[in-house]
Amino acid sequence: MFILMVVIFVLGYLAIALEHPLKVNKAASALLLGSLTWVAYIMGAADIFNSGVSTAWNEFFAAHPDANNLHGYVDFIVHHEIIEHLGEISEILFFLLGAMTIVEIIDQHQGFKLITDKITTTKKVKLLWILSFLTFFMSAALDNLTTTIVMVALLRKLIADKETRWFFASMVVLAANAGGAWSPIGDVTTIMLWIGGQVTATNIIAMVIIPSLVTMVIPVVFLSFTMKGDVQRPVLSADDKKEFTTLFERKLLLFMGVGALLFVPVFKTVTHLPPYMGMLFGLGIMWVTTEIMHKHKSGEDKRRLSVVGILSKVDVPTVFFFLGILSAVASLQSAGHLGLLSQWLDEVTNKNIYIINTAIGILSSIVDNVPLVAGAMGMYPMQEIGHFAQDGVFWELLALTAGTGGSILIIGSAAGVAAMGMEKIDFIWYMKRISLLALLGYFAGIATYWLQATILHSH
Repeated sequence: MFILMVVIFVLGYLAIALEHPLKVNKAASALLLGSLTWVAYIMGAADIFNSGVSTAWNEFFAAHPDANNLHGYVDFIVHHEIIEHLGEISEILFFLLGAMTIVEIIDQHQGFKLITDKITTTKKVKLLWILSFLTFFMSAALDNLTTTIVMVALLRKLIADKETRWFFASMVVLAANAGGAWSPIGDVTTIMLWIGGQVTATNIIAMVIIPSLVTMVIPVVFLSFTMKGDVQRPVLSADDKKEFTTLFERKLLLFMGVGALLFVPVFKTVTHLPPYMGMLFGLGIMWVTTEIMHKHKSGEDKRRLSVVGILSKVDVPTVFFFLGILSAVASLQSAGHLGLLSQWLDEVTNKNIYIINTAIGILSSIVDNVPLVAGAMGMYPMQEIGHFAQDGVFWELLALTAGTGGSILIIGSAAGVAAMGMEKIDFIWYMKRISLLALLGYFAGIATYWLQATILHSH
């Protein structure tokens, strides 16, 4: 059963990677994967626990010496492991759900129109620089998935030609992943490290912002020499021109929404409650505001602008996808697979944290970066001092590589998957046009981090 769990995991992953040819939504594959790995785990519990590979069981058994029987195994898996892991997973899911709803509220109230109206240039290179920097900093304030959804929606209003839009959307993915890596709320993986206590908000910003910026700037500089010409603006439809909200409502909800998202780290610092509580608090305030704001409206307008109507537009399959993936990784962590993997990585790389993290980042372009970071957090326990301590080099570098490595292939990050879904970007097209640029930025970012760490530690 121990090996069967790995087989289920690999097959589930293939189904997720081949979502388009198979025509099966990746959320469906992830949910099956998440439940089947736990089924295999509980069925083979006796063999797995007696082999001694599960550190979690060994610790539990040391505290409960009479638990070495079928009833003890079931009790351990059902009442200890699943409950504990579900608590950690729920924090991430509720955070995501809150963030996605807040952004959807801003979008439905045409708040982002205030930004698109300011972008007037049609020169390709100039537009690329503007959009890349806008995405980079927006991604740090919102998060890379949300920013990509917003920016791809903006691109549709800025660029008519499909292939040019694909190119810009792909560069948005690179910038969003780079911008998300250095902010505690910018990327699901950084959120996980922050919620888990591996990094603190101020330190991750100070240490990872410059390497992240390099990861984004290098491909853009390269393209500045090869890209020529102007973009064609699309002709606006009647629906795009129609204004559902007043300028005051638009400004209010844009500032409230961004304010609510930026308030989350402050909320955590002041109350010491988990970040998702701050996110739900912000959503609650916006929900009450919109209810009061639209109480006199009726019919289609009220349905479009009320949070109840907006919730139907929130990307629930993505939430289910994360639930399935994180559940599967939790089962592998509990059963002891990840412990064995970390030992193997340590032996092969001679415990070189730069090689380990570079490998994790490149892997995250094939495999989603969420389970890889969840895996690394399970494989490498936190220590009091050294590279694995809070704000240690290992965790900072992991935030950088897992965040930006996903850009190498379009299915490697939530942002890439979102852009692919919205614009129907072809996997092979992305590989030919974008993957090398992303690799170039990726290695430049790691080199910058190494240089920065060397300089700082030599003083």
